[in-house]
Amino acid sequence: MPERLHSAQGPGRILVAVYGVLALAATGRSILQIVEYFSRAPLAYLLSALAALIYVVATVGMARGDRASTRVALLACTVELVGVLVVGTLSYAVPDAFPDKTVWSHFGSGYGFVPLVLPVLGIWWLNRVRAVSPSRTSPRG
Repeated sequence: MPERLHSAQGPGRILVAVYGVLALAATGRSILQIVEYFSRAPLAYLLSALAALIYVVATVGMARGDRASTRVALLACTVELVGVLVVGTLSYAVPDAFPDKTVWSHFGSGYGFVPLVLPVLGIWWLNRVRAVSPSRTSPRG
């Protein structure tokens, strides 16, 4: 039987690390914005907190790598991509709703556009892992 590819192997290790760093950064920033500036842009800051939660879910799902976790991570990456596209567009269309940079505003420009590129890479990698892995019964083979 062929060796099973794990979502946290090879390029997946880098993705897990980047997602983990982004989860920490987004969580810290959203907590600060909610605590200090919530009245200024409540929707923007709540969306930033949602982004942080999605990054945590994607990180854990990719790191665990079992069948269910990979599916959850794939869903998180898909929601993330839709979120960054919708919020990125809204932040240009309704700039008053996004007075400060958030994780997804302006397509993640405050984070070097990593939030725009990362879900595409995550979706690609997770689909590749699912396609290559015939046996998904145990987390590490």
